[in-house]
Amino acid sequence: MKISASSLNKFLFFKLPSAFICGVRVKQIEENKCVVTVKHRWINQNPFNSMYFAVQAMAAELSTGALVMLEIQKSGKNISMLVASNKSSFSKKATGRITFTCNDRLLATKAIQEAIATDEGQTFWMKSIGSNEKGEQVSEMEFEWSVRLKKG
Repeated sequence: MKISASSLNKFLFFKLPSAFICGVRVKQIEENKCVVTVKHRWINQNPFNSMYFAVQAMAAELSTGALVMLEIQKSGKNISMLVASNKSSFSKKATGRITFTCNDRLLATKAIQEAIATDEGQTFWMKSIGSNEKGEQVSEMEFEWSVRLKKG
């Protein structure tokens, strides 16, 4: 599949239906940036009238992972990817439409090039910032990705 906002949203529907049902959508994927949005609504709320943290994590992870997928596709190699670890902080209630932006594609590029050159797995951290409709940061999430060439 050619990586685009449309193809990633179709991928969500078939392979990550919980994210799709919760309203997670890729809005933009460019050379160095991926933007994913999700709107606070009944299906993704917590008991405190804001968006459940796990829904924010799904959207944030997608904003980083889509860039990793794009870089893997660009490499033309058979490379596996996996989240090894993550950390997050929440600074404001997530209500309304939350936009997660990751600008860290270069980190994926370097790690994948190193994995290809050395035939060894690589790990790297990518950050996604969640902002509300007023542009206020509501959360910051980091994902440690692991990539390696598949054998065979």
